[in-house]
Amino acid sequence: MAAQPDDLVKVDSDVPELSGAVLLHHFDGFVDAGSAGETAVTHMLETLEHRVIARFDLDDLIDYRARRPAMTYDTDRWIGYDAPELVVHLVWDAEGTPFLLLTGPEPDRRWEAVVEAVRGLVERWGVRLTVGLQGIPMSVPHTRDLPVIRHATRPELVDGKSPFAKVQVPGHLSALLEYRLGQARHDAVGLVAYVPHYLAQSTYPTAAIKLLEALKDAAGVVVDTDALRESAARAEAEIARQVAESSDATQLVQALEEQYDAFARSPRTLLTEGERLPSADELGAELERFLSEQSED
Repeated sequence: MAAQPDDLVKVDSDVPELSGAVLLHHFDGFVDAGSAGETAVTHMLETLEHRVIARFDLDDLIDYRARRPAMTYDTDRWIGYDAPELVVHLVWDAEGTPFLLLTGPEPDRRWEAVVEAVRGLVERWGVRLTVGLQGIPMSVPHTRDLPVIRHATRPELVDGKSPFAKVQVPGHLSALLEYRLGQARHDAVGLVAYVPHYLAQSTYPTAAIKLLEALKDAAGVVVDTDALRESAARAEAEIARQVAESSDATQLVQALEEQYDAFARSPRTLLTEGERLPSADELGAELERFLSEQSED
């Protein structure tokens, strides 16, 4: 018999009072351009005090043959196994305020059961707001101050005007979680950082910084980003160098700057009804073309 939602997650017995806390979530496996969400999560876990307070049982949720976990072999024996983990961390931000962070691989199966289990945790702990973190590829230049947009379960949780009309994208667990929480009358927000499409397959720390700044505005979670800013400065310098060495890349960036500036002066949306986001394969092909053009100059 398949496990019920309550059986999917094991919660520690010594979890403190969390009423009014924020729950962040990021799952590996779906589009996260520039590794924006992943980098933000990694930075939080590297710089903030935290401990695991809940673990999901992944054996019934993961297709191991589709994404095989790494194992380490030494001389004549196996010495290690990188077991996948989907866990909830209790984290204290830069001001000592506790929040929750759900992260790990996006399950291959039983999404509705996982969402129901997360909803149970939200209600059990009195979570006031659930927040997803993600980067998406856009036709924007890295030379502009790129925004983070919000979508949410209530209009009051959204600031600013969305640049999108009606679009259809592949489903993913973060989106389903936000949707189901909204149906259950829980507040949930998605923070989405713009990432230049030609950097979508790279690690782009600037986008992670933007997400963490938006997180403070949306949920009051404070994270020091000094270390990330050093990484971002190095990445931006390398991007500038590569673009300067390629006339085609320079022309591409200039065209995107003109398009972006024109959009900023008008009420048009970046995607109109009927258009779709590029697939991962299309993004990969675009990046390969970009790098190939640079190497030929």
